[in-house]
Amino acid sequence: MSRKPLALAAVAAVAATLFATTAAQAQTEIQWWHSMGGALGEWVNDLAKDFNASQKDYRIVPTFKGGYDESMTAAIAAFRAGNAPHILQVFEVGTATMMASKGAIVPVAKVMAQGGQKWDPKIYVPAVAGYYTAPNGEMLSFPFNSSTTVFHYNKDAFKAAGLDTENPPKTWPEVALAAAKLKASGHKCPFTTSWQSWTQLESFSAWHNVEFATLRNGFNGLGTRLAFTTPLHVRHIENLANMSKQGLFIYKGRGNAADSTFVSGECAMVTGSSALYGNIKRNAKFASGISTLPYYPDVPGAPQNTVIGGASLWVMAGKKPAEYKGIAAFFAYLSKPEVAAASHQRTGYLPVTIPSFELTEKSGFYKANPGTDVSVTQMIRKTTDKSRGIRLGNFVQIRTILDEEMEQIWSGKKTVQEGLAAAKKRGDEQLVRFQRANKG
Repeated sequence: MSRKPLALAAVAAVAATLFATTAAQAQTEIQWWHSMGGALGEWVNDLAKDFNASQKDYRIVPTFKGGYDESMTAAIAAFRAGNAPHILQVFEVGTATMMASKGAIVPVAKVMAQGGQKWDPKIYVPAVAGYYTAPNGEMLSFPFNSSTTVFHYNKDAFKAAGLDTENPPKTWPEVALAAAKLKASGHKCPFTTSWQSWTQLESFSAWHNVEFATLRNGFNGLGTRLAFTTPLHVRHIENLANMSKQGLFIYKGRGNAADSTFVSGECAMVTGSSALYGNIKRNAKFASGISTLPYYPDVPGAPQNTVIGGASLWVMAGKKPAEYKGIAAFFAYLSKPEVAAASHQRTGYLPVTIPSFELTEKSGFYKANPGTDVSVTQMIRKTTDKSRGIRLGNFVQIRTILDEEMEQIWSGKKTVQEGLAAAKKRGDEQLVRFQRANKG
């Protein structure tokens, strides 16, 4: 028996292995650090997987790096050490800090242009695009998982309390009345809130077309100062404090701690992120609804529009041209109407582009899932100088200060005026510190 066929087969096998290795090496790898856990982490992994399968030149490698503040700290340390990721997911309160880190980031508009991608910033929802755009009109980061504040309610609990399941409270006085009926029906937690600074002060301000901070909420310069001690702000927090004393509002903790108490059925109403929808849809054992953020009907101009939450994708500096080309290709993929629409429908995050919203509407998704369009209608309204968004330095620290002071209010250890005044004083100190550090 001749050995030639075996020898040829061995050579062919070696050649095939070498070819496969070379092909794998030819792929440009893009490291993406993110903060999406659980179901949202699965979504991020699926996006990377689908993009990788759609082409052969680039490979996106998503890595969970902990919470938003943890991933941002890790990325800064990695950049200083020379091994930063290519893409970093940063929550909206870190935007001013990233903007000030000019040597560490590359504007997404520049990345897309250099990557040869046809890209029109005008396709993005204006309130979203505007938040991540510099004064000169250049978009700095890629809008990814943008959310806004909405009102979630338990329809089963409403029915048990004799409330109209299809007509949820639209105003704060109506919320208090609904909470009273829920309590009377035996509910131990009628109303709660997640992200209290974001929902009860930041979005509250924009929704009522009043400033949260001066200089157009920080958009017009580093000399901004906090402005949430007005009679309207005091009135609202006083109302919540009174609801707390009556057992109508139950404070469940910082960040999104209250989310799980709504999903479990413990709390009947919650103001929080539109992105809670995915969790509710997957895990809640009751019928639920989504409505707009409540407002005070006697305030002129209310309701206006809410502000964004969530995060955007920042491109780190110091990478190779081929890598930036791969990033541009990935961002172009995420911007496809069908991809952006699928993400919106899966997660509850905003459809960040107008075409993805139109595609979702055309598909009948909103009719089949009532309330899922609330976040969009709140955000696509025309913004004003007072409602465009809030972009402050040391914003993470300011939110922590607000958490601390508002907890003092809920527990009765400080009056509303004392708590908000202390939060303004301490918060302004953070703004001064940031201003001094970024003068040049």
